[in-house]
Amino acid sequence: MGKVLFGVLPDGREVYAFDLENTKGMKMRVIEYGAILTSLEVFDREGQLRDVVLGYDRLEDYMVNGCFFGSTIGRSGNRIQGACFQLGDRQVKLTPNEGENNLHSGPEGFEKKLWKGEQQGNSVKFSRVSPDGENGFPGNFQISVTYTLTEDNQVEIAYQGSCDQDTVANLTNHSYFNLAGHESGAALNQLVKIFAGSYTPVDNASIPTGEIASVEGTPMDFREEKEIGRDIEADFSQLKATGGYDHNYVLDKPLGTYGPMAEAWCRESGIYMKAYTDCPGVQFYAGNFIENETGKGGAFYPARSGYCFESQYYPNAVNVPAFPSPVLKAGETYRSKTAYQFFVR
Repeated sequence: MGKVLFGVLPDGREVYAFDLENTKGMKMRVIEYGAILTSLEVFDREGQLRDVVLGYDRLEDYMVNGCFFGSTIGRSGNRIQGACFQLGDRQVKLTPNEGENNLHSGPEGFEKKLWKGEQQGNSVKFSRVSPDGENGFPGNFQISVTYTLTEDNQVEIAYQGSCDQDTVANLTNHSYFNLAGHESGAALNQLVKIFAGSYTPVDNASIPTGEIASVEGTPMDFREEKEIGRDIEADFSQLKATGGYDHNYVLDKPLGTYGPMAEAWCRESGIYMKAYTDCPGVQFYAGNFIENETGKGGAFYPARSGYCFESQYYPNAVNVPAFPSPVLKAGETYRSKTAYQFFVR
């Protein structure tokens, strides 16, 4: 356990990995490149460790990482319509990288940056300064992401930052979970519960329409746990538009409070996960567009072989006044926390 060399960037900069283990034997690895969570080993029903997140063995693969496996996403997770937004009297223009829209802050987001990692006990703090104009965002943004592996089998992810200009701060983690093990294939028979009675419908470019719609009576309803695959192919326009689940859910808790976000369970392994956040929304993404990736240990990752619970402000919130605002005022402190906790059931 501790700090080990993971790889070297083309410009010669070294990238280190940090290995953490709690007293129960749960293990986690995070790396300085992209502040990425690369592996998470938890105990199954038989007492065997299984790595439950998708990822790669090599730095070179993370430098491509079209699926954003394990990545820290920033400054703004999810989509911004037209790759632009108004901030006071200024129009901010970003780089379009999904049609005319901006996804996950552009082609060179936080997941493609080298962070500085510092370990203290069972926490690793990754820090960097995102300079004024990086990917089009205003202000020098000092940001840290701290991963902690706790004694009650939680992975806590805490974000903190401040900026010298008004900017957008909406960071998230893009880990793909498969509670049967990362190498086990499609995860459609795993059960999910989401603590949300409504969601934000999207147009054909996956931009929210501005409506907040009830999940009642639709395939979007995960208020009671159900298999991911049960309704994913339903004849429902929202699922057709996105190739399966890839939607923001409006969490059933007061704005700014920390509480449950989602749960997942694999009957076969017995591994059960609870997720918590202080964010107002969570993007549930069922891995529809994983395209036969080769992952850790040569594992084959087909479509829907992992799923994400991306805590967040709603997509395109900076352009929708009715949505909670992701704007961080100059000099104020951005803080957010999300956690994933593991049990056997």
